[in-house]
Amino acid sequence: MRMLKYISRPVWILSLVSLFTDTASEMLYPIMPIYLKTIGFSIVLIGVLEGFAEALAGLSKGYFGKLSDNSGKRTPFVQFGYGLSAISKPMMALFIFPLWIFFARTIDRFGKGIRTGARDAILSHEATPETKGKIFGFHRAMDTFGAVVGPLIALIYLYYYPQQYKTLFYIAFLPGLLAVFVSFLLKDNSYSEPVSKNKVSFLSFLKYWKLSSDEYKKVVIGLLVFAAFNSSDIFLLLRAKQVGLNDTYVIGIYIFYNLVYAITSLPIGILADKIGLKKMFVFGLALFAIVYFGMAFSDNRYLIAIFFFVYGVYAAATEGVSKAWISNISDKKDTATAIGTYSAFQSICALIASSFAGLIWYEFGASATFITTGIATILIIIYFTFFMKDKIIKNDTLT
Repeated sequence: MRMLKYISRPVWILSLVSLFTDTASEMLYPIMPIYLKTIGFSIVLIGVLEGFAEALAGLSKGYFGKLSDNSGKRTPFVQFGYGLSAISKPMMALFIFPLWIFFARTIDRFGKGIRTGARDAILSHEATPETKGKIFGFHRAMDTFGAVVGPLIALIYLYYYPQQYKTLFYIAFLPGLLAVFVSFLLKDNSYSEPVSKNKVSFLSFLKYWKLSSDEYKKVVIGLLVFAAFNSSDIFLLLRAKQVGLNDTYVIGIYIFYNLVYAITSLPIGILADKIGLKKMFVFGLALFAIVYFGMAFSDNRYLIAIFFFVYGVYAAATEGVSKAWISNISDKKDTATAIGTYSAFQSICALIASSFAGLIWYEFGASATFITTGIATILIIIYFTFFMKDKIIKNDTLT
């Protein structure tokens, strides 16, 4: 239990909120495309819906991160953001008009955009530079455990009530609502002094890029180049399907990946604090490259399962670690803006990555998709290894 002594009350609260929210969201993840098709959405329309929702979420992360920093407030953004995501779940089942579905899905992603920067700023505030890996790792572990519980609930429900998708949306509202209630346990404190009372435009966070340190720019450029090649996990699941796994096993292997991710996040965060966040992130990239090259050349089902295990460890070594790294090279008063700006650009790069991967898959096959990403990852590892140093901002100065 010694590893948990650094976990403060706000971190526990935020981690539980993320666990309940992810349980609700991931409960719907396996059935969302199926449900949309049953109510008349074409594949193209589904793609447009998801692309628009994710783009809005990404851009709003930067905006609301800047707004949170300017106001010096964190808790209201967290509570309102999780609240929107919760109410969006039953909205998806209430009416089936395309415009209403677009509205409900957008509300969900908009909620994520509102809360992300402020939430991560609280996590950063509750940690020291030496415990950032532990704190962000613990939060990722709790969040990802929801991605294990949610799909399991969906599988059990659909086993007894096949094709009754609408009810599942109402069931998903319950953990979402619980997340909102738990978020109100956060004290409405100012985690930093207000920076400015000037009006914040939707794209005003872009100014932060110009004002940010060279170290921040170097780190984020490397992260974004990786994001531009790191396509959706759906391609890994499609590859698993391609080698002969049926739908149940594909969902099962997705749950397995999330379980590995959840279990290893905290230990890896602790190790990252000891060896350095950059070293851990590069280790994660190496695992990612192994998975993608392996997926390109192997048709063995057992090896595919091993690759998903390794992929879970990769996620634990990079997701929380990257945000911890960014918070360590950012001024405390700009934490939400720094993470929000990165998240905004990352969302755009993710859209590019998935589109690019889909095009390569269509034109040249699955192996070409994975080989291309694997080669790009090797180049990014070289960049981080030889051109970046682990640095921390202390008292607004890089050390």
